[in-house]
Amino acid sequence: MKIINNCNDGVSLLVSLIKETNKELINHINTLTSEIKALREENIRLLARNIELETMHNKNSNNSSKPPSTNNNKKPSNSRTKTGRSSGGQSGHVGKTLFKIDNPDNIIDIRKENCNCGCNLSGLKGKIQTRQVVDLPQIVMNVSEYRTPEVICPDCKRVHKTEFPVTISQPVQYGENLQALMVYLSNYQLVPLARTTEIIKNLTGKNISQGTIVNANKRLYDNLEKFEESIKEQLKKAEVIHTDESGLRLKGKINWVHVTSTNHATHYAIHKNRGSIATNEIGILPEFEGTMVHDHWKPYYTFTKCTHAECNAHNMRTLKGIHENFDHIWATNMGSLLIEIKREIDSLKCKGATFMPESDIKAYDERYKIIIAQGEKEDAEKCLVKISKKTGKSVKSDALRLLRKLEEYDVETLSFMYDFNTPFDNNLAERDIRMVKLRQKISGCFRSDTGGTLFCRIRSYISTCNKNGQDIMESLKNAIKGDPFIPGNV
Repeated sequence: MKIINNCNDGVSLLVSLIKETNKELINHINTLTSEIKALREENIRLLARNIELETMHNKNSNNSSKPPSTNNNKKPSNSRTKTGRSSGGQSGHVGKTLFKIDNPDNIIDIRKENCNCGCNLSGLKGKIQTRQVVDLPQIVMNVSEYRTPEVICPDCKRVHKTEFPVTISQPVQYGENLQALMVYLSNYQLVPLARTTEIIKNLTGKNISQGTIVNANKRLYDNLEKFEESIKEQLKKAEVIHTDESGLRLKGKINWVHVTSTNHATHYAIHKNRGSIATNEIGILPEFEGTMVHDHWKPYYTFTKCTHAECNAHNMRTLKGIHENFDHIWATNMGSLLIEIKREIDSLKCKGATFMPESDIKAYDERYKIIIAQGEKEDAEKCLVKISKKTGKSVKSDALRLLRKLEEYDVETLSFMYDFNTPFDNNLAERDIRMVKLRQKISGCFRSDTGGTLFCRIRSYISTCNKNGQDIMESLKNAIKGDPFIPGNV
């Protein structure tokens, strides 16, 4: 009996030991499971962060909306399709070179007077060969004095006085040609004021102060008031306009230059705000009822009188970035579809067509929707879930955000297919706004409240003249005289 009791005690002790060991193992397993879960979550977070950093590093002007100035040393890949043609001028290309003119301004005879044998050759005629040199005359200041005599009629003794021209209001002043050169250099070529004075001094020998250039700009600004009013009214009535905005420093603070343009007119305006407050105060967009092309800046959609069109150049760059950074096939397919539609439209336009057949539109619409559905499925398979630190909720991936935009704004994205008057992209406004960034890079920020306003109105005039094939210097001289160029129709 004692042996049996001892055995039972041993078994009970063994069972207790096994239970305790099992409990410890379960606790250890639970601890390891929690650690593994935490490590997995941390690994997913680090992977997502790594992808985010790689994406940021890989972004350039070809696959995102970043400006070319921010590109790293890596050369962006060329997305252009090879044509198989050699570089340089193609067969049939009309070259440009210097040609002789029939009536040169100066004729210089180079004649040998005597032969080596001593005979006089001066009176002899022979075959003449010519060479012409095209050059600038030496630039010198030309001072014109205007005189207005005061005479008394010998019969009736009436005093007669003549008036000076309206444009000549000072005892001594600079003429339209020189004022136009000042404005041209500072607003068209974007040369800083100090260098403008230096250029004029080196060309003419005349010392001109920076204040003189500023005053010339102010006078021109006043003379362009009717031009700006006319351009704004014409843009309001245009069928299609392009809009964009870009930051510009004014007295050390970021302001925004807003551009509204067509192929024949440009209007710039500077404002401290970027959104709808600024565009409402500028006054063009609230009254516009045509088609507005822009790059998906949401405040533009607050204007409901007009229809909207998305810039597909932006979409193409973003699609390229999605493919390069996340290896999404749908992004390549969508980019190819958009280019295919554009080429088809270009082909139809060349044939004189003004619209795409309804059956083709329906087919392209269907392919567009299929690619979006494929993209959503691919994004769910490939993209890691990223959790916001602020909200604790999952954050949409770059690919999914683009998919949602393409899905919600499908009509705006494909508007160039529905209406042949609507362009494929917003490159016109981007080219116009690029001059503003170039001005800041060359000359820096504006140091007064009026500096930006002066520049915008004068630059609007210069850009509009350029688009209409007007001679810039001649247009500036006419505007200084109070007769600016105003296009008849935009």
